[in-house]
Amino acid sequence: MASIRDADRVSDFDPAWLILPLALMLVSMFLLPIAWFFVRTLQDSGEGFAEIVDTIWTVLTSPAIRGSIVITNWIALVVTLVALLLAYPIAYMMARSRGVAFTLLVMCVVLPYFTSVIVRTYSWMVILGRQGLINSLLLWTGIVDEPVAMMYNTFAVVVGMAYVLLPYLVLTLYATMKGIDPSLLRAARGLGAGGFYIFRRVYLPLTLHGVFSGCLIVFILAIGFFITPALMGGPSDVMIAMLIEREVELTLNWPLAAIMSLFLLVVTLVLYSIYYRFANIERMMG
Repeated sequence: MASIRDADRVSDFDPAWLILPLALMLVSMFLLPIAWFFVRTLQDSGEGFAEIVDTIWTVLTSPAIRGSIVITNWIALVVTLVALLLAYPIAYMMARSRGVAFTLLVMCVVLPYFTSVIVRTYSWMVILGRQGLINSLLLWTGIVDEPVAMMYNTFAVVVGMAYVLLPYLVLTLYATMKGIDPSLLRAARGLGAGGFYIFRRVYLPLTLHGVFSGCLIVFILAIGFFITPALMGGPSDVMIAMLIEREVELTLNWPLAAIMSLFLLVVTLVLYSIYYRFANIERMMG
């Protein structure tokens, strides 16, 4: 009888309760610190509700902040497109490779991911500098007579950020491409379709959900980037994260920095909700 009662208790137990410890840890480690940051910042500033509203209005109407938001979204969009153009053929080769070739491709993609972002950024600064590898090669071959300005501008920011964020898109596309049934491509080829037609009408549509998901991941990460644009960008490449850092470190305007941080957080959550809505995780994982 005791074993029957124990079995009844087990059958009545809802497995959903097993996720409770994880949910408590996420709330205590992530949500509460963020909420506490905004509350204490506004409390310590001594501002009332009207002053907070004025601060929010300043964020929305300030030409410098609006310009920084536009630049942030523009650079994030360009970085996403550049990363997509580079990641798609790399992921395609990974999905079709076997043995040593696959191992080498994975190492080339994954190993830089485990290197510090600062180290990778400084590496590109050495490559793109006036005395860097590319300029030295251009001068040696006689293509140019003087070093080309490839640093401290939007070009350098896009190159550095695209390189850092490339593994996220490559791995997302690779997971999607590995989940495609090869028999679909063989069937299209058996019906007489050419290679480009198969890619355009069969392969590309099957990878679009991975393209969309990977691009959203890269864009979300790009809008909050700080190190690479701070080191490689110029005066016209001030992104929103750099503006937040200046308000905290230089002007000590914590309420304004908190409002801009909240704006960036809201944008990130909105984009993540779109990603969660349209990304088919099970299909991406095969």
